[in-house]
Amino acid sequence: MKKNRAAIMGFIFCFAMITYGIASNGGLGTIGRFLHFPSAVVTFGGAFFAVMITSDSFQDYKDGLKCFLHAFEQVKYTVDEISAQIISMSEVARKDGLLALEEHTEGIENEMLKKGVRLVVDGTDPELVRDILETEKIHIEERDEKRIQFWKDLGAYAPAWGMVGTLLGLINMMHVMGDNPDQIGVGMGLALITTLYGSLLANWVCIPIARKLQKSGDQESLIMDLVIEGVLSIQAGENPNLIREKIRSFRESREEN
Repeated sequence: MKKNRAAIMGFIFCFAMITYGIASNGGLGTIGRFLHFPSAVVTFGGAFFAVMITSDSFQDYKDGLKCFLHAFEQVKYTVDEISAQIISMSEVARKDGLLALEEHTEGIENEMLKKGVRLVVDGTDPELVRDILETEKIHIEERDEKRIQFWKDLGAYAPAWGMVGTLLGLINMMHVMGDNPDQIGVGMGLALITTLYGSLLANWVCIPIARKLQKSGDQESLIMDLVIEGVLSIQAGENPNLIREKIRSFRESREEN
């Protein structure tokens, strides 16, 4: 699958902005002040384990983690590519009949479109074709929604766990401030690092990932709807020019919404 260069560059540039913020306020030599293992454990561990509590299963949790890389990939099929395939197959079916589509199925990469064409070639009832494809669409959308919700939840929990870490740090600082007042500033700095970690996790990683997965899911949903309507139109023996116009109208109506 092709990489999404914009998403990758955006992620890198965010890191560059963080580095610039550190360097412009004391130089890169001060980066050690922003690295604190216990703070990272509390913030990241707390946030990720809180999401684990809300997951329906451990498999769903692992699936949510794995889809991190999906945000840096382009949607495998574009609307234009699927539209062109549907129109091309409608021309074949119109000219040589539905059975002629069988030899074209192996060249179809989109699994839903391939399944739909095979159902049509097998002479499956149109209503059953629609039911099968729509059931698959619902399954895919439910899976995608779980993945999106994983990153939304993580983005919500991260700042909260950062604050938990800050409060823990402040409590510890209060206990030692009477014995060694010179350590108050150091203790305060360490306490605030967890807030920083929580904010970075939410705004650099979780929220952008959730938003990107949402956009990819919307495009995939459009493609699946297009496949369903296209397959049924081919099965009905509609004129390729009419199918082309239906696709154009369908895309315009979805884009307006």
